[in-house]
Amino acid sequence: MAETSVKTQIKTPLVFDVAWEQLLDDSNFVSVFLSDVLEEYIQKQRWYGGKASKLKYIELAEYFRIQQKEEVYYGLILEVNFVEAFYQHYFLPIAFVTDESLAEKDRILPISIKGNSGYIIDAVNIEAFRKLVFERIITAEPIDRTKVKYHKSAQLLDDTYKSSRFMGLEQSNTSIIYNDTSVLKFFRRIYSDKNPDYEMSRYLSEKKEFKNTPPYLGSINIEDSEKDIITIALMQKMIPNEGDAWDFMLKEFKRIFDAFDSKKLNINEVPKTERFLKLSINNIPAIIIDWVGLDFLKRIQILSKRTAEMHIALGSEFEEMAFTPSHYNGDYEVWLKNRLLYQFQNRLNTVENNLDKLDGMALVLAQEFLDKKNTIRKRFVNFDWTKLKGQRIRVHGDYHLGQILVKDNDFHILDFEGEPESTIRDRKVKQPPLKDVAGLFRSFHYAIYTTIFNNLKNYKSNTETLFAAGELLYDYIIGLFLGTYITEVRDANLNIGYNQERIFLLKYALLEKAVYELGYELNSRPQWAIIPLKGISNIINN
Repeated sequence: MAETSVKTQIKTPLVFDVAWEQLLDDSNFVSVFLSDVLEEYIQKQRWYGGKASKLKYIELAEYFRIQQKEEVYYGLILEVNFVEAFYQHYFLPIAFVTDESLAEKDRILPISIKGNSGYIIDAVNIEAFRKLVFERIITAEPIDRTKVKYHKSAQLLDDTYKSSRFMGLEQSNTSIIYNDTSVLKFFRRIYSDKNPDYEMSRYLSEKKEFKNTPPYLGSINIEDSEKDIITIALMQKMIPNEGDAWDFMLKEFKRIFDAFDSKKLNINEVPKTERFLKLSINNIPAIIIDWVGLDFLKRIQILSKRTAEMHIALGSEFEEMAFTPSHYNGDYEVWLKNRLLYQFQNRLNTVENNLDKLDGMALVLAQEFLDKKNTIRKRFVNFDWTKLKGQRIRVHGDYHLGQILVKDNDFHILDFEGEPESTIRDRKVKQPPLKDVAGLFRSFHYAIYTTIFNNLKNYKSNTETLFAAGELLYDYIIGLFLGTYITEVRDANLNIGYNQERIFLLKYALLEKAVYELGYELNSRPQWAIIPLKGISNIINN
């Protein structure tokens, strides 16, 4: 198909002499809808992930009815093809409404169907659609032989629809709060397989009864023409909370750096600790406890314990093959190196193409990244599976402070979709549990430096001193985290390797994560690139 340009938005209704129930069978409608309408509409949506690429054309990969008796909506699986020779799939539920007040949001197309004028809109904006979806889940049969497969968990006890509303502004998905007790997440970017968030949520909740993740309540999957199961929605219990751990840590680090400044601590007189050394609170000097606060250190231990419990649950399966632990092998090593070397080359190109956007320390660190590219590449190549004795398990895969909710001095872990850049198969590859730990450590590092950069003008201490304080604080946090984490997983017989193996895997995963972050920052907000660049510099120079 020839490349098309974005069309001018259609203002006057298109006229079709077919019923709504047969509209998607009309090839003329489908052709106009895909090329003249959706190409413009989809590129404006927050959940559309192809903004950095050039759209070539859209095809309708699948469509199905989401219905109850005579009430019919359509679910569309759109295949978006790009000029760069790849494609992505998106889920879009649509409705036809004649009441203009119902078409105030996400108005896709004015249309006349069988003499009835109205609009095609994104169905999630209609309460009737949201109610229908809720009712289809709560009345789901244990065995569903239809194309659209609704599932209900035994934990879904709230079986009468009362209300529904959107949950804030989201980027990649659309979440609906039902009855102020449950959340249904519609996945917008979809894959020809079960979504990891659905798989992991259901497994942890139903099979392992892991308490620190939102309980699985239900789901909607479809069986496509190739008999693949595609997850389009996941329902979980709503966890009342005080926000996510990222905001919590930013507030805590603000308090900690304010205290550093007001107490006029001499950073050269504060004892340091060796990086990756396992610590308990008893190992932490009194001057550190006085500076950061005992309660904060205890919260780090709680978060570490919850992380360990998640990995213990994920690593204790011996029946379901998708979750049974595996050892390292040659296939994993080849997969890992190929993936990381490709990603690293991409980041090298990105840095070279964006040097003009950097200045000061960020430019110096970017130049160091380029100068030491062979050293970094060698670090990635230096992975010998025969020297590793630990186990690989299914992991969170995109574990950071923003994926953790804070509630009553405790933490709840959510969003198991995995790394956005990875393919669905790559997200399900079993990895060292320390990959998640490294992701969280990078998040701590981010939060520390975000606090410093956001408040530089408020502190009497110079930048160099604040950076030194930040690195010292970081070393104590990760040491305390490791002290609790390693004790927990060892006591549960989860094999994460011997001490030197653990440090090797942590350094390896930290470098991988920082290189991954660098691409995101340079493409989205270059002024933040200094944070992953600082992380990379720390790793390759230590």
